Amino acid sequence: MVRILKDVLWLSRGARVFALVGESGTGKSFRAKLVAQKYGVDLLIDDGLLIRGDAIVAGKSAKHEKLYLAAVKTALFHDKAHRDEVARALQRIRWKRILIIGTSEKMVRKIAERLQLPLPHKLIKIEDIASPEEIEKAKQTRKVEGKHVIPVPALEIRRSYPRIFYDSVRVFLQRNLGPAVIATPKLYEKSVVRPEFSKRGRVAISEGALSEMVIHCVDEFDDSIRIQKVSIRSDSQGYRITVTLEMPYGRPLSGHIHNLQQYIIDNIERYTGILIEEVNLVLDRFTT
Repeated sequence: MVRILKDVLWLSRGARVFALVGESGTGKSFRAKLVAQKYGVDLLIDDGLLIRGDAIVAGKSAKHEKLYLAAVKTALFHDKAHRDEVARALQRIRWKRILIIGTSEKMVRKIAERLQLPLPHKLIKIEDIASPEEIEKAKQTRKVEGKHVIPVPALEIRRSYPRIFYDSVRVFLQRNLGPAVIATPKLYEKSVVRPEFSKRGRVAISEGALSEMVIHCVDEFDDSIRIQKVSIRSDSQGYRITVTLEMPYGRPLSGHIHNLQQYIIDNIERYTGILIEEVNLVLDRFTT
């Protein structure tokens, strides 16, 4: 009910949330101002920062973090003080349209919820505004050179994050975006950075480690449940986990299983920062 009331309040102010989604390193931040120009967006949320025009208004950059998992948590506004600072700024600033940048729909929805914003009413995919060749080039640049983009001028990054600043690039944005064409080109400056975590190498979570976390979560939730198998798949949207279970006969099923699903998702996301797209629980049999 509280969530609904907040959404109604924002909508009564004419607030609209847009989302730009694509895999990491596909050029979302580079093209963010292009999307903002087309849709008349006032504010950007990108990797933990709240940006208005050429200025960082609030937040902290995930690219300043020394560890990759810490960067993911920052981008998701995991820390209460961080998200409260940005939420207060959003309440203070008069705005109509905001663009949230993320690697998946679930990520942008989670950011919106944590910042007490309405859920996105329009989802724009990076494939809608960049060609396959442009996306592949951006991915290679990220993979080989470790370069990231923050959509604000170099002066702003040098002042706030001098240690990670690498270069700046100025581009004229004029492009056909679907049915609409931006007729008047605009010059934008973007900052190229090399995050602290990219200098140390990326930290990934193996399927084995995730499986162990799932087993621990199930045992902590209800030690009478036995696990037969844990299967894990990952894609651009996040991790998908399937757990095959044995449950004691006579245990309440529906509510218990749903609570276990949420317990696994909440705990893994809280402690790792990664996104769990879904958890499927398969009840193989009852035990006595």
